[in-house]
Amino acid sequence: MDPKVLDQFNDALGRLKAKEFFQSDWDIASCAVFFIFIGMVLLLFILVLIRCCCCCDDKGSKMAALRLGHGCVCCNGMFC
Repeated sequence: MDPKVLDQFNDALGRLKAKEFFQSDWDIASCAVFFIFIGMVLLLFILVLIRCCCCCDDKGSKMAALRLGHGCVCCNGMFC
């Protein structure tokens, strides 16, 4: 195995044992930004699922949405 890879692996393993996951404040900030981004993407995905699965309960709004071309794809793959 390459000595550089082995050194990096041992360094990461040593940080895990010492519970020092981050080397600087920038590491903490970048991790926080990354998880905030992932959380926002998941939140938007959940909102889209709620909108598409629950928006078409009323048949009148369903037909109006189809006439206007604004129908949404429901969870079962059919247009509302």
